[in-house]
Amino acid sequence: MTTPATSTPPSASTPAPAPRAAGGQAWRADPYALALRAGRGPLFLRRPDGWLLPLDVERWCAGTDAADESVLARCHGAVLDIGCGPGRLVAALAGRGHRALGIDVTPAAVTRTARRGGTALCRSVFDPLPGERRWDTALLIDGNIGIGGDPAALLERTADLLAPGGRLVAEAAPVEVDERCEVRLDDGRGTLGAPFPWARVGLRALLGHAEAAGWRTVRSWTLAGRPFAELAPGPRRGAAAPAPAGAAP
Repeated sequence: MTTPATSTPPSASTPAPAPRAAGGQAWRADPYALALRAGRGPLFLRRPDGWLLPLDVERWCAGTDAADESVLARCHGAVLDIGCGPGRLVAALAGRGHRALGIDVTPAAVTRTARRGGTALCRSVFDPLPGERRWDTALLIDGNIGIGGDPAALLERTADLLAPGGRLVAEAAPVEVDERCEVRLDDGRGTLGAPFPWARVGLRALLGHAEAAGWRTVRSWTLAGRPFAELAPGPRRGAAAPAPAGAAP
């Protein structure tokens, strides 16, 4: 595995990576990495039936927009950006004084985040992570509720990362959909990545999955055509005692 590129190490005792999530190698493939290095597409997710979902690489590589700002306004304390991509949110949070960490399975994304002044690790959300159960806010933005192709499993894992009183801010698909499928990265010029599982959920489906997993909807909103929800996890069964007050991720 490529050594994680970071701007500052979050902890001297950071556990070694133990990749588990399906699809990680696919996101390291040339179509995605090359698009991030260039700062532009075209880049798509391709289903087996040929349907293409355009990926907004240019927006990811730009600064924050009004919809992003509505997310940042709901971040408090230490923030974990799951699937941080090129790091626009991590960099913005760091610039506002938050302790913020991005994780992404793509070395090119981690490198770009560090160059923007953010801190990032090359990890899957299903790997051991620093500060587990001590993050105040977790983010699943830009379709990242689809990571692993199983929103319920991803929500369960995210709940294990949050501190007591923590919140998740998640972005839903802009259409009402609830699907799991196998996709490939496609550069629109004939280069395809390896297949991996993905999910797409609209706001109604996201809230339904969250409720079924014991999460509570704090609020939901839509800005610039992008739907979001702020969610609070339910009580953990068999949860360990919380970390001492003041412990930092």
